[in-house]
Amino acid sequence: MSNRLRSGRPSQEPWRQRLIRSLLYGRNVDRALKARARVGFVMLAFVAVYAVIGGRLVMFATGTDSHGARRGASQDAIATARPDIVDRNGEILATDVKAPSLFGEPRRIIDKDEAIELLTATLPDLDTGEVRERLSGRKGFVWLKREITPQQQQEIHRLGIPGIGFLRENKRVYPTGNEVAHLIGLVNIDNQGIAGMEKWLDSNGLADLHRAGFATDRLQRPVELSVDLRVEHALRDELQKAKAKFRAKAASGLVTNVRTGEVVAMVSLPDFDPNNPKEAHDPDRINRLTTGVYEMGSTFKAFTLAMALDTGKYGLDSLWDARGPLHYGKFAIHDDEPKGRFLTMKEVFTFSSNVGAARIALAQGVDAHKAFLRKMGQLDRLRTELPESAAPLVPHHWGDLNTITIAFGHGIAVAPLQAVMGVSALVNGGYLIPPTFLKRNEEEAMQVAKRVIKPETSEKMRFLMRLNAEVGTARKADVKGYYIGGKTGTAEKVINGRYAKKRVLTAFTAILPVDKPRYQVLIMLDEPQPLKETYGFITSGWNAVPTAGNVIARIAPILGIEPRFDLPPSDRLILAASKTN
Repeated sequence: MSNRLRSGRPSQEPWRQRLIRSLLYGRNVDRALKARARVGFVMLAFVAVYAVIGGRLVMFATGTDSHGARRGASQDAIATARPDIVDRNGEILATDVKAPSLFGEPRRIIDKDEAIELLTATLPDLDTGEVRERLSGRKGFVWLKREITPQQQQEIHRLGIPGIGFLRENKRVYPTGNEVAHLIGLVNIDNQGIAGMEKWLDSNGLADLHRAGFATDRLQRPVELSVDLRVEHALRDELQKAKAKFRAKAASGLVTNVRTGEVVAMVSLPDFDPNNPKEAHDPDRINRLTTGVYEMGSTFKAFTLAMALDTGKYGLDSLWDARGPLHYGKFAIHDDEPKGRFLTMKEVFTFSSNVGAARIALAQGVDAHKAFLRKMGQLDRLRTELPESAAPLVPHHWGDLNTITIAFGHGIAVAPLQAVMGVSALVNGGYLIPPTFLKRNEEEAMQVAKRVIKPETSEKMRFLMRLNAEVGTARKADVKGYYIGGKTGTAEKVINGRYAKKRVLTAFTAILPVDKPRYQVLIMLDEPQPLKETYGFITSGWNAVPTAGNVIARIAPILGIEPRFDLPPSDRLILAASKTN
């Protein structure tokens, strides 16, 4: 054994060491080569780590906006995408565009005083105190100004202030401006609907989609409304002219489809530009057609006569005592143009007799009167897609005197769209169809419709409305070729608890064509003034009626209603198929 050691031969290793060496290096492996490979791997790992760190630094340097956006999304509301809103022909009424917004990251700003000075110099409308307060906090993200212009963005970018960045947000714009303001509504700075159809969108699923992260531009289809922008423009233009001509405080109007309940046009003046939301806060710019409630005057006589005719006990030639005023206690009901004799049902309508209407309602009784008006949708709040709606003002204790005055449209106040819904039922065959601002066909309308009067009653009401345009108070709206019918209404306004004779709300509801009704037009003027050409009169026949005629002359061709000339009078055309009159 001593000879082996001296000759240099390796001694025998214990078996445990041989096993460990074999597991670590294997057998017959060059240790030097193995060591060099390990060093190479270590160097490569260090290079990879530093490459990742360098890449992240580059991303932070070039991706400040997205970094701020991520932080902002967790702390502040960011304007999300909304679907386009279009009219029935695909014309855009509301859409999103991208607009830059300015934000700050207070923890990254080196010299806050300098940043504030530069920003307020570039954007003079920024409040210095408010900016200082926001940048002095410890938040990671704060808004400084929403929706700046591209030029302002470029000027601020050139300043090169660390911790100041831009985020592209969705900004809602309304290409048609005031045209459909009350219908379309508007959004707030975070692109959330706060009025009109914009608010309806949020309350019907859009807000939930936003919260779930699914409301992106590519996933949202346009929302199609029932409104026709061409008809809307013509209606608004004529109402503006009438408001100026008669020096009225306000003017409003509706065009609806009596077969489907669709609102084809809706205008309430004064209106506002939804691109300038501050205008919408003016209390004089409310939507008078759904938010306001008014005494509709003689328009309600149509309901009174329909109630009596629908019982089958009375016909168009039934007589009613209008020889003098109707006295009830200390009250006396007068006619504007008393005839001093009995009037037929037809004459009560065409002469717009208050006394005749009151006697007709009293003959039915208080309970029947209330039940009929409720059935016609006049005693309950009207609900549509528009969030803005008002409940009707109805007497708490409804007695005979209430029935007398409500018979000719005083003592009850309803939303004008509510009255339009009821009048449509009087002429469309007897179906009460809830109004809608979304596209709807006749089959869909019949699924939600409710029969409220007999078909023969509806036929008689169409006759009365046409007769009114031939010989009654609606003559000035009889546009040749379109066979118009309608009912006027003039209601004295209540001022300090008393009716004021010289301050009135005039209304006219027209049906066209009245023999085969398709559309209803409502015109309302608030406190029109007397003119020389109206001979000092301020009643509906002198202002609302001719305004409706002007509107119809413009919109009938747009709506595809072809003129028909040399038509027979109403008794031969409309009542020809009627067995009784």
